[in-house]
Parts: sequence; structure tokens; C-alpha cells
Amino acid sequence: MIIQIIGLPGSGKTTFAKELCSRINAVHINADYVRATLNSDLGFSMEDRLENARRLGELARMLSGQGLDVVVDFICPTKETRKIFGTPDLLVWADRIQEGRFEDTNKMWEAPTNYHYRIVADASVEGSVTDFIEEHDLHDWKRPTTLLLGRYQPWHEGHNALLEAAYERTDQVLIAVRDTQGTSPKDPLSFADVEKHIIAGTTDTPFILKVPNITNIIYGRDVGYKIEQVKLEDEIETISATQKRREMGL
Repeated sequence: MIIQIIGLPGSGKTTFAKELCSRINAVHINADYVRATLNSDLGFSMEDRLENARRLGELARMLSGQGLDVVVDFICPTKETRKIFGTPDLLVWADRIQEGRFEDTNKMWEAPTNYHYRIVADASVEGSVTDFIEEHDLHDWKRPTTLLLGRYQPWHEGHNALLEAAYERTDQVLIAVRDTQGTSPKDPLSFADVEKHIIAGTTDTPFILKVPNITNIIYGRDVGYKIEQVKLEDEIETISATQKRREMGL
């Protein structure tokens, strides 16, 4: 996912971006830093602004293509710069000031007509980030979360029953998929295959994360969470993953 935050200089883009990244565990691309390093050969002519936007768009797509969530904050003042950057999954407009600190940017600035979220002047950063996350159903790493840890080779009805039980505990659930492909005949599916089966077999928007082949869990006292076994109906308890793999031809 690519989230682009645009707005005049001093409108709070970077402050919003940093708080958002900490909440959704995203990679932050800040245009000021990129201009001072990777794009230090560029100035502020329209030609260079367009090239800066193009490079930022390509960098964001490269990282997103590796499975990372990416937040990019930069002015991106005109329709042309936004077009050459590319279409993000979500566009945020920091509309908190009427003029920025650079006169040339103020003159060329074009307010966007289409965006997914607008940051207004009287809203707090934390409140705006929370509102944005909830409005777009993003996974919030700071919210209470119930963990489901397993191989899921494959995901089946029993796992769905566990997922329902998990949602009774918290309104956010993380499905942690152990990376076990090839470790035994019972583990033929890759993480990508498991993820597809989970998405196809659930009705919500699952929070799915690939984790190492975790074989032991230990904890100390007063750790702030509990580990519990959920007893399901006998019919569900007897579901065999081995039989499911046979049915799938695996």
C-alpha cells in the first residue's frame, strides 16, 4: 500500500506521516531527506520538480512491491507533479494553512479536487491519524490485538471458528503464519498460498503476517497478555488438515 501525503510547506505533512507510520508499521519516505540525498542533483524548476515526483513515485512502488506499506510526504504542488508521481492507494491532503513559507510554491500550488482524507487546521495530529486509520480500516499496531499463530496448511473451517472466538476478545486479530513450507510433507504451501486461502476463506479484512517457524512460546510474569486454548465444537475439532490437503491434491 502507498499512502501519499501532500500539502503546502509547513502544513504538518511530516508530523502526520511519522505518527501514521508508527501506528501502521509503514516505511516513511520524506521528500526533504530524499532531496538532500538521492535527489541532491535536482533544483526547484518545474522540470526538476517533475523529476523529483517521478523518482519518489518509483521509490514508493519499489518498496510497496516488496510487501511494505509506504507513506510518502512531499508538497507535490500541481496536477502534473501528482500525475507523474502516480496514483497512490490513499491520498491525504494536509489542508491546515493558506500559505507556506516559499512564495514560488504558493504561486504554483493547486488544491487537489480528489483525495481520500483531508487534515483540517483545528484537528490534532493524533486524532487525525486515528480517524484516518479507522475510516480506511487500516491495521493499527497500537490497538489491543488477539494473536492466532499457526501453519494453516491449509486454512479451513476450524480456523474460521477460532477467528470468530478471537474477535470476541478484541476487535482486531492478527493471523501469524509460520513459514513452514518444505519442512515436512505436511507443509507444502508457501506463505503466499496460505495468505490467499485465508483471504478467500474469510469475510473481513484479515491482518496477516508472515513469521518464522515458531516452535516454542515462553513468557515471564506480568507480561500483559494471556495464552488460552479455545475449545470448539466436536465437529470442528475433528477437521483434519491432512484430509483437506488430500482434497486439494497436495
